[in-house]
Amino acid sequence: MTRKPLVAGNWKMNLTAPQGVQLIQKLENTASKVDGLVEVVVAPPFTALHSVSTVIEIDRTKMILGAQNMHWEAEGAYTGEVSPLMLKSLRVTYVIVGHSERRELFHEDNAVVNRKVKSAFAHDLTPILCCGETLETREQEETLEFIETQIREGLAGVNAEQAETLVVAYEPIWAIGTGKTATPYMAQEVCGAIRSVLAELFGEGISKGIRILYGGSVKAENAAMFFNEPDIDGALVGGAALNADAFAPIIKAAAPH
Repeated sequence: MTRKPLVAGNWKMNLTAPQGVQLIQKLENTASKVDGLVEVVVAPPFTALHSVSTVIEIDRTKMILGAQNMHWEAEGAYTGEVSPLMLKSLRVTYVIVGHSERRELFHEDNAVVNRKVKSAFAHDLTPILCCGETLETREQEETLEFIETQIREGLAGVNAEQAETLVVAYEPIWAIGTGKTATPYMAQEVCGAIRSVLAELFGEGISKGIRILYGGSVKAENAAMFFNEPDIDGALVGGAALNADAFAPIIKAAAPH
């Protein structure tokens, strides 16, 4: 089964709305050239979603809008939170769920991540479910067991039909923003294990269609090496996604050759 590569830029808490619009406009040519070959997703901070969404729609830019997080409830007394209905109204398609920074800094455990995953599906949003281990976990050789738990608990209650649109992103925490990068072999080992867990949960046929991304200091210089691995279908990119000259080569590297 051929899986269309997906490259997602997670801007994190960076870029104002005008800066985000400028970045989108600089990336437009690259996204157009790979249209139909690679899905290009951008995930601005909440304050830039409306502006970026408007530019994508008016200019018919070949990019897809994502959000970095959301609350699991559709509405309510949750000061400072953003609901799936709010994201839908801005034409958001993807939502990043369970990023390691949300888990570590904001204490989101697998149960919270699971509620968000199920809410995303319930509101026709596609979750990008993040998983990843600390350096301590890797050094103790517990990576695969740790990741399996994140996947199983994060997807509890999700059915096979929903899982068909799921995206999983493997981001070793020790490689995010540190300059350290897992080798393609290390990344493939975990991504292959993730696909095996997905096969147990939803069946081999569906697992073969689920896209698994790698994230963690992905750059133009190393992106192609990861994309050549059989179970890596693209990248979730942080720092390099903030600069068009750095992000464009990663997008191009994902296109089938």
